[in-house]
Amino acid sequence: MELRHLRYFVQVAEEQHYGRAAERLRVAQPALSRQIQDLEDEIGFKLFDRLPRGVKISAAGKLFMEDARRILQQVNEATARAKRVTAGQSGTLRVGFVESVSWHGVVPDSFPQFRERQPDVELQLKPASSMEQTEAVRSGRLDAGFVFTIAHIGRELAQLPVASLNLMLAAPKGHPLTKLNKLRLRDLSDAAFVWFPRRESPAYYDRLMHECFRGGLKSPHIVQEAVNEATILSLVSCRMGVAFVSSATRWRCPESVVVLPVADLNLPLPFALIWRKDNASPLLAKFVADVRQLPEVEVFANR
Repeated sequence: MELRHLRYFVQVAEEQHYGRAAERLRVAQPALSRQIQDLEDEIGFKLFDRLPRGVKISAAGKLFMEDARRILQQVNEATARAKRVTAGQSGTLRVGFVESVSWHGVVPDSFPQFRERQPDVELQLKPASSMEQTEAVRSGRLDAGFVFTIAHIGRELAQLPVASLNLMLAAPKGHPLTKLNKLRLRDLSDAAFVWFPRRESPAYYDRLMHECFRGGLKSPHIVQEAVNEATILSLVSCRMGVAFVSSATRWRCPESVVVLPVADLNLPLPFALIWRKDNASPLLAKFVADVRQLPEVEVFANR
């Protein structure tokens, strides 16, 4: 049994006449009659009672027509859904983001814009570190990710730069360092630091240590480690120490913490949207295009 058998059957049932059904289907009447005969032979019962003029659907045919119509409708709906996915009008898009940079700018602007333009698309958002996102995009578990691109991301990935951030110093209000007119790295030699483990971002960790050494902070006094910026800020707020944070922190800084520029700390943090070059998802293409059209990225600089 093929779909055309069901379509032919429904048309004859609605017309109650082979000739009119053949005209609507644009097939020859003998061919239509053979198709209906083949269908009846396959299912083992008559669908129509033959009359001198036309046909009359049988009792069994009426029941069969209900299911045939439902099957054809489901096929049409499935086809329409598939076409919408192919056209990038529906489906699922999985995007990762670094939570610490999601309070202002391109990241929070891109998501509602995409939802508004693609209301039938399921947008799955996953907060994760840059390293976790890069591996997830590379393996196909994410379609795209907003990440820091200090480390080399690999040739198989494409990237769209969306922001450039700098490092600043987060300190508890009233800390002696907050009273300095111009803060330099060498001024931090005796400060207690909240730091991040090297395993979280080896390339960033090593570059930061090199930058500190170059500026006279040869061996930061690390008293506590934390894996994400939210925890780091919380510990700074508890007066556990000071910490280096991105300049985007000002958008969500606790009231008990101040963010200070460090005059000789020069370590730009490039931030980009990444995706696999061989990912042919039309939804991904639309999302990337939407991000490209956002207003010019803000450069978070030390001030």
